Amino acid sequence: MSGTKLSLADWQQQLGRADSKAETSSADGLVYSTDQGRIKTPATPAEPAKGFADGKLRLKRETKGRNGKAVITIAGITEGPQRLNEIAALLKKKCGCGGAVKDGVVEIQGDNRELIVAELEKLGYSCKWAGG
Repeated sequence: MSGTKLSLADWQQQLGRADSKAETSSADGLVYSTDQGRIKTPATPAEPAKGFADGKLRLKRETKGRNGKAVITIAGITEGPQRLNEIAALLKKKCGCGGAVKDGVVEIQGDNRELIVAELEKLGYSCKWAGG
């Protein structure tokens, strides 16, 4: 056995298992290499969420898939991910609960409908209840 270190990509090439895309390590699924360390794929920029035609935000109370616990989802905010995180943080502080931003939709735990609508209207958004 030889004492030289060999990267995974080089080893695969020697065995003939590498694709024709061996030059780009992210294309062949390589995650870690002893030469370079962890290989990161370039992140694609997130697209801003699409708004609704009437320009209003949609607020929906959801319990499905959450063991019966209510969550208010806010969809239709057309601003970037940084602004979505700011809005979510503000609403979580005002409501005194948790929440998250997932796929351009702000989720706030609990059922604080009136408080959420009041805070969003202070920020200049018009809201509309969707669903039940």
